[in-house]
Amino acid sequence: MTSTGEGNRIDSHTILYGVIGDPIRHSKSPIMMNRAFRETGINGIYAAFHVTGGRVADFAAGVRAMGIRGVNVTIPHKLDIMSVLDEIDAGAQAIGAVNTIVNEDGRLIGYNTDGIGYVRSLKEEAAEEGLAGKRIVVIGAGGAARGIVYALAGESPARITIANRTVDRARELADAFRAKCDIEAVPDEQLQAACREADIVINTTSIGMFPNTEGTPVDAAWLKPDAVASDLIYNPLKTTFLQQAQHRGCRIHGGLGMFIYQGAYAFEYWTGRPAPVSAMRESVLASLQH
Repeated sequence: MTSTGEGNRIDSHTILYGVIGDPIRHSKSPIMMNRAFRETGINGIYAAFHVTGGRVADFAAGVRAMGIRGVNVTIPHKLDIMSVLDEIDAGAQAIGAVNTIVNEDGRLIGYNTDGIGYVRSLKEEAAEEGLAGKRIVVIGAGGAARGIVYALAGESPARITIANRTVDRARELADAFRAKCDIEAVPDEQLQAACREADIVINTTSIGMFPNTEGTPVDAAWLKPDAVASDLIYNPLKTTFLQQAQHRGCRIHGGLGMFIYQGAYAFEYWTGRPAPVSAMRESVLASLQH
């Protein structure tokens, strides 16, 4: 409870929010978002819904019928949810994925807060001087990479280089945003050379994620000692890649900030209120400690 007496007080005025995914039980979003509602005194409750592949349209009908105000969308539904929405924000359309839905009186509008959440956190935590003129390497070309490359391209970097095991996927991603900035795709064998020149190297793959924490996407010895090493993974908070990069003399940036800020932007879309970012961060950190 907060001083206003609202926030997670479940009664007939409570507004429902949630996250869908398959699987979903590992999600830290309910811990973070319910803390945000408590902190701001908004009478809302946020739940995790396990929705399997064939039930996305059923879920969207349920959102409309029950008046669920907002939904976060995680793996594997960020693409297939788009076909059941009424409107898709231009950014989400360009990225080709939706991670946030706002229900405006039965009209479902899709947004993508992953990329903007990532860039905000990167600039705050590791690149205070901004991203303009930077040479950036992105490892991976999946759904997460798309949102991040879209947001990075809007920051006037000198060049974005995308490396992926399947180089065709990297080329497809580079082609999608070529009009926005200087961008190229390289095969794995050219990754070392790209990393040696890079100001920022970003891992968007799951290599190094709990429970397989030993893996690293690249050898940290390839990085310039003053470069930024960034990882989307937030469990563990400091991956093996980041530990090795820090030892190399790099500035490091973990995935926790992106997770918090993508949630903060979603909260702001739903409520029109500033998100209580520090309280959200505190709640996720506490849950990761257990």
